[in-house]
Amino acid sequence: MSAVIQSGALDALEGALQAERQALLDNDVVALLASTEAKVRALRQAEAAPPDLSVADRIAALRILNQANSVLLSRRRREVDWALRHMGRTESTGTYGANGYTGTRAQARQLAVV
Repeated sequence: MSAVIQSGALDALEGALQAERQALLDNDVVALLASTEAKVRALRQAEAAPPDLSVADRIAALRILNQANSVLLSRRRREVDWALRHMGRTESTGTYGANGYTGTRAQARQLAVV
């Protein structure tokens, strides 16, 4: 029975990772948020079931897909940071502070001389 539960959770995880990838490629923020929520739900479901060694190869493939999505997400973040920087908006530092939140530094830029 646990193999069936884990297989269903892995199916859900794979679907969420595919949806996440498509959302990243399409620059669709709403779909990205929905796929991230689905991914977290599927991960919780998979973690709740006892591990089944027969799906180790599939888990490894899902890990690779997740890492590929991470690369796409990093690329999108750099693009957004670049655009914000050139618009004179704030730019995030990309690091976490001692309180566990990402730090942002306000970097105002004069766009015209008055």
